[in-house]
Amino acid sequence: MASSSPKTVTLEQFKEHTQRKNLYVLLSGKVYDVSKFIDEHPGGDEVLLAQAGQDATDSFEDVGHSDEAREFLPDFYVGDIDEAAVGVLKKEVKAAAQSLQTAIDPGSNFTFLIPVALLGAYFAWRYYSASA
Repeated sequence: MASSSPKTVTLEQFKEHTQRKNLYVLLSGKVYDVSKFIDEHPGGDEVLLAQAGQDATDSFEDVGHSDEAREFLPDFYVGDIDEAAVGVLKKEVKAAAQSLQTAIDPGSNFTFLIPVALLGAYFAWRYYSASA
């Protein structure tokens, strides 16, 4: 019995599989077809759909999937991602993270100032109304 090398999935092929009925996820350089598992995923289908077309490794590890969850992976294995695609996907993740950080920073500073200003106004009102 001849062993075959893993299939190599190009970035284009990977990006074509982003729909509910045709969904690939990337974990540690390996591509998995989770289309048949999407309805049974304990975190819901939105979690998997949000990772469509992206490297889901960090999200998968951050959640702390159990050994049992990891045992399912070989059943869904499609192949390894093309090495050229890894760099592109990492750049996309970095750009998205920077964009999110930029969107959060201005709002968070302003949001912080509102309660401080209200608190200051309250104490100023109490001070001036008590001395009158």
